[in-house]
Amino acid sequence: MRKLSGRLATLLAGAVLAGAAWAAPRADFGTERVSTAARTVADWVVTSGDAAQRPFLIVDKRQARLYVFEPGGLLRGAAPVLLGLARGDDTVPGIGERPLAQVKPHERTTPAGRFEGEIGRNLRGEDVLWVDYDAAVSMHRVLTTNPVERRLQRLASPGVADNRISYGCINVPTKFFETVLMPVSRAGQPPVVYVLPDVRPLREVFLRMPAARSALAQGSDGARRLR
Repeated sequence: MRKLSGRLATLLAGAVLAGAAWAAPRADFGTERVSTAARTVADWVVTSGDAAQRPFLIVDKRQARLYVFEPGGLLRGAAPVLLGLARGDDTVPGIGERPLAQVKPHERTTPAGRFEGEIGRNLRGEDVLWVDYDAAVSMHRVLTTNPVERRLQRLASPGVADNRISYGCINVPTKFFETVLMPVSRAGQPPVVYVLPDVRPLREVFLRMPAARSALAQGSDGARRLR
């Protein structure tokens, strides 16, 4: 009986070790406290290799937070961001070609989905990371040209309710943009950007997740306005 118990213990120990060896890799958020949605998508990106050994970004719209990862899934940094004024996961067709004055409040959304990030410049000549070029959505330094909008104060506030103000672009703290986001984006291939949805289910937005597979729209390079 003792011999049998010993063999059983050995088998169980081997099974545990084998399970540990085959455990799926996970994204390393360090000490960051993150939402279930952000954790789910980041772990899937690392496990599936969806980013193809490129750095990747997670934009959690509900938490108004940006996470920047190295290709292997190690977090390089996180920061609050400002997003489109309106909640919603889609963009109005042709909105990227319209003057800002013609964009209605309910159309000022930050689209959700998987995007091929690309470094470029806007019409002001400033460097940006394009998320969805056709919709004129990029990541850029926080705009402070209109003091009434109080964008710096919105970034600094502890809540997320006031982080909705832009025309759709993702405003990033200037120091974080220059010391974390752009260095990672320029180190090799530009990052893949995963913008989490406000309303739609994750697997409806990220069709490459296990529940479904499909090609997703991707951005391109060029010059667009700041939003």
